[in-house]
Amino acid sequence: MKRRDFIYIGGLGLLGAFSGVNPVALPGSRRPNIILFLVDDLGWQDTSEAFYKERTPFNKRYHTPNIERLSHEGVKFTQAYACAVCSPSRVSLMTGMNSARHRVTNWTLYKNKAQDGSDERLQLPEWNVNGMSAAPGIERTVYVTPLPMLLHNAGYTTIHCGKAHFGAIDTPGADPLNLGFDINIAGHAAGGPGSYDGLANFGNGGIGEHTLPWGVPGLEKYHGKDISLTEALTLEAISALDRSLKNDKPFFLYMAHYAVHVPLEPDKRFIKPYRDAGIDEKEARYCSMVEAMDKSLGDLMDYVKTRGIEKDTVIMFMSDNGGLSAQGRGGTPHTHNKPLASGKGSAYEGGIREPMVVKWPGFAQSGSVCDSYLIIEDFFPTILEIADIRKYSAVQNVDGVSFVPLLRGKSPVNPDRPLFWHYPNNWGPKGPGIGATSTIRKGDWKLIYYHADRKLELFNIREDIGETTDLSKSDPERVRRLAVLLTQHLKSVNAQMPVDRSTGKMVPYPVDVL
Repeated sequence: MKRRDFIYIGGLGLLGAFSGVNPVALPGSRRPNIILFLVDDLGWQDTSEAFYKERTPFNKRYHTPNIERLSHEGVKFTQAYACAVCSPSRVSLMTGMNSARHRVTNWTLYKNKAQDGSDERLQLPEWNVNGMSAAPGIERTVYVTPLPMLLHNAGYTTIHCGKAHFGAIDTPGADPLNLGFDINIAGHAAGGPGSYDGLANFGNGGIGEHTLPWGVPGLEKYHGKDISLTEALTLEAISALDRSLKNDKPFFLYMAHYAVHVPLEPDKRFIKPYRDAGIDEKEARYCSMVEAMDKSLGDLMDYVKTRGIEKDTVIMFMSDNGGLSAQGRGGTPHTHNKPLASGKGSAYEGGIREPMVVKWPGFAQSGSVCDSYLIIEDFFPTILEIADIRKYSAVQNVDGVSFVPLLRGKSPVNPDRPLFWHYPNNWGPKGPGIGATSTIRKGDWKLIYYHADRKLELFNIREDIGETTDLSKSDPERVRRLAVLLTQHLKSVNAQMPVDRSTGKMVPYPVDVL
């Protein structure tokens, strides 16, 4: 997708360097409120609502009545994708850029410091470890026009609540207020909380303190109280919505929960039934965290209904990467997303396929199911289209494609549109599909290229959702065609590739190993 028609945007905070007119909307149109409910590390199977063709034992384990409710009132997407880890997904969502282009390819935290595990075979590239920024000239960041900035300039009250993880400590992108949000609740550089327990001050050293890097900021009034982080964030989000409604402006609430990221701590409101059922303690804790997150969704759905704005509010539900499975969980590693293979950090489906639902009253058909695939950068143009922002300027090239036609029940313009993932990094944990990879999916076919050993794997996702049978040897011509497309993409966005330590040369592109 090419850059949009030029309409220069005025900004706020660090964005004050921008000047000009606001985005264009249709005359007399009423922009809807938008709630983007993003969960951290929630796997495709971590709900009682089935996103597969049948209910599985995992669907029967979890209790998420509000995700079920949202699915019955909206459109359920069975093939929604994100990146394999969090920061790349969040930057793609806020910019519309594919991860290979924005180069925030791994999770961020400390300024100018890569959060990569050691790799004996590969010298990893100098990726954008400092994340994203709406201010130019910040070293090792991607300079962008963020989604909330465009919404703000179109008249939205923009509210950030929960996990940010857009930029490293002591960089502009660490503070959501520098990215176009009017309100920031508890968002900062870290990608996880020190604790979910108010009695533990949410990981801060003392009451009223903010302890870097993991202490959650801005919730000091709950310190020392018996309340979960998930509940505190929900209460603060509702309070912010109450204030915003007095302005007679549409709102954009980015409800980005820290849940269900580690540490796996029990939510006291929901843990008992899972323990009583004899579930492994770690898994019981995880289940209680999932149910607490689901209650938050239900509370927000109830809020817009009781305030009489349900018909004017779009609710979007998504996760930022696949469910954690390589470490930290109970039971057998790499099995928590079955029938999908592997989990968070992996190029396999368990690492990148997400539960997703969108409710748009009056536009999207209630209770419908969409089997067309999409990817996280598609949210950027979709939200702008929902907000009726028809012309805008972004300093970045936008790769995402609006899925509004899918919400209206239409077929995608290009059903075989290729999707791309690029992870020239080392997450740390070991497991199936985990490592430095580049990946393409086109139609039913998916090709994974492993940087370290130059291996190519080919799967038919429709027939083999668990990626159990590598067809690369039996279908070399299809491998070549996909390798050509993947290579063309990597070259077109000037993607960073690792260097082979044994030769001192850049890892070859996929097509060059055939």
